Formats: sequence, C-alpha cells, structure tokens
Amino acid sequence: MEIKTGKGTIPLVVLLAIWSVSAIASLPGLAISPILGDLNKVFPKVTDLEIQMLTSLPSLLIIPFVLLSGKLSEGRDQQTILAIGLSIFFLSGVACLFIRSIVGLIVVSCILGIGAGMVIPLSTGLVVEYFTGNRRVRQLGYSSSINNLTLVLATALTGYLADVDWHLPFLVYTLPGVALVLSFFLRRRRPEPEPAQSIQLRNKRIDTRKLVGLMLFYFFITYAVLAIVYYASFLVDGYRIRSSFSGVLISLFFLAIMLPGLFVDRIIRRLKYQVNLVSLIAVAVGLLCFGIFRNGAMLLVGALLTGYGYGVMQPVIYDKAATIAPPRSATLDLSCVMAMNYFAVLVCPFIVDLFRGMFHTHSERFPFLFNAALVVVVALVTWRRRGDFTLGLGEEYYKD
Repeated sequence: MEIKTGKGTIPLVVLLAIWSVSAIASLPGLAISPILGDLNKVFPKVTDLEIQMLTSLPSLLIIPFVLLSGKLSEGRDQQTILAIGLSIFFLSGVACLFIRSIVGLIVVSCILGIGAGMVIPLSTGLVVEYFTGNRRVRQLGYSSSINNLTLVLATALTGYLADVDWHLPFLVYTLPGVALVLSFFLRRRRPEPEPAQSIQLRNKRIDTRKLVGLMLFYFFITYAVLAIVYYASFLVDGYRIRSSFSGVLISLFFLAIMLPGLFVDRIIRRLKYQVNLVSLIAVAVGLLCFGIFRNGAMLLVGALLTGYGYGVMQPVIYDKAATIAPPRSATLDLSCVMAMNYFAVLVCPFIVDLFRGMFHTHSERFPFLFNAALVVVVALVTWRRRGDFTLGLGEEYYKD
C-alpha cells in the first residue's frame, strides 16, 4: 500500500516508522509519575528533592539536546541521528528495569533524557521531510494525535504496572525499541525533494523574526494550558471532589488535545484565518470553567475545551515553522519551536508562584483565572492582527 505525500508516494511501513517516532516523543517522565509516592517507601533514606530529580533533570537535559539534534540534522543524515537517539533512549529504558539505587536511576534517567532530546525534533522533522502541502498539515495533526494518545495510554499502563512492582512502569521506556526497528525502513526509502512550487524553496535561510514569534506563541499557549496538569488536583481537593477525579480530568485533557489532530485540515478549512482566534477562545473558556464552577461536569467541559483549542493550534504552529526555513534547516527550525514546550513545562510553576506572590493570593482558582485572563488578552490581539503570520493564517492553508 502506497501513501500519497504531496511529493510522490511512500510505503505504509515507512509511514508507520514515522508515526512510531511521534508515539514516543512524550514518554520521558511518564514511567516515574505513578510511582513517585511509593519511592519514599522503596528508598526510605532519600529526600523529596532526590525523587523530584528523577523527573526534573531529564526534562532539563531534553532542551539542549533537542536544539543540538536540530543543529546536527542540518545538512546531515537524519536517520543516523534518529538511530543513535533511539538506541540511547531504548538502552536507558532497559537499564531502568534493573537498577536498584536512587542515584543509579537519576543518572540513567538523565542519559535517557539525552536520547529523547535527540529524537523529539525528528518526530515532526521526519513528517516535514516526507510530506508537503496539505498532506503535511494533515500528517502533523496525526503526529500530534499519536503523541498525545500514547501519553494517555502509557499513563494508564504505568499506573497499573506500578501496583504490581515499582520497576515495571519503566517498561514504557522500551517502546523506542519498536521505533528503532522500524527506522531501518526509513533508510530504504529516502524522502523525495520538495516540489518546485513549495513555499520552503523560497527561503534561503531561516526567517528569524517569524521563528521567534512562533516560539513565543507556542511557549505561551503551552504555559497557559499546563495549569490543568499542574493544578487540577489541588483544585479538585479544594472543591471536595474525590481525588481520583483529577486524573480523569488530565486524561480527558490529553484526549481532547489528540482529537483535533485527526481532522485538523478540515478544521482549518472551516475556520480559515480565524482558527487561532477560535482556538484561543476555547482555551480561555475552558480555563474559566475551572476557575468559576465547582461541579464536576463543568470541569470536564473545561478540560475538553482547553485541550481542543491547544490541539488545533499545535500542529498549525509546527507546519508554519516548517514553511519559514529551507528544507535542509526545517528540523533545526522545528527543534527551536519544540524546545519551548519543555521550557514551559519547567517554568510554569515558577511563573504562577511569582504572580501569586504579586497578587498576595494562594487561591487554588488563581492559576486558571490568571491564565484565562492572559489568553483573553492574546485572543484580542489575535482578533486585531488576523493577518499576522504568527497569530493569523494564510490563504494557502485553506484554499481548495
């Protein structure tokens, strides 16, 4: 079976190889999350800081290696970089299954972060290499959906495995082995060059101004929606709803991010240049649902709206990033944008705490109301600047 790419066709197995890389891009940190509460019992002499380092240090290392991978891919063989990154990722995951000390786990988790950082830019870079035009937009939507679906399924799986043995959640870190096997098919079928009418071929170098705009916009929307991931559990406790409900909200949030990616090209054709405006409004309303209402039904609505808005904007940002660089620099361009996701994950709690201090409040509603207010401001700017490259959408995205 051959899949149309806009440049020609590729075998289905090559597409599956590309999707397998997308599936593992969000795995770092997952294996640890269900067992953090148990590690104090497993390692009674360790401090809370040491346990937190299992998640924070790999995320910190991902950022520079995402950028390094993007730079190395410029004019070089991406398949080699992918194979090295997947091998480090996979072998580190296997090692985690057998390590018995907290120091060993921290060290190997950091090495795992290095491998993951090398792979992450290629989760979108390969899509850009093999696809172009509307088919690329569609595949970037699929890539985002697969990424977030894996996140939901892996979280559920690691939670179950943690009840059996605290080592077993690290099995999710062996999934890169599947991507490593499939990556050999990428070597057998190289991507076709960009067609003559491609927007990318108009660029001699990366458009730095547009890149910075996309990086800032992606950082902002990621920071805004992370309020659900970081603060939903505290809000649920304050509302006296059962604590397990926060897990339901977060899972639903990631599912809502996944769904628009399956038909993002149709959403773009329907909303046209207003796609970012409508998505920002959905995020703002979703966050307000968390900040205003106290019943579970409205919190579910809030999770759905917030995830939906973010899920529409994410693949559009990735595709825009690809169009402002020549083909040889597309992965470097994407790595700069994708690094903003991990930077937002690291700094989100610090930003919220900073403004909590400025407003002299410790309300559990504050992160949601404050971020909703910021999103409303950005939505108003988007409405005024619908023709802007970063905030608007060009006609080439939705013309038939």
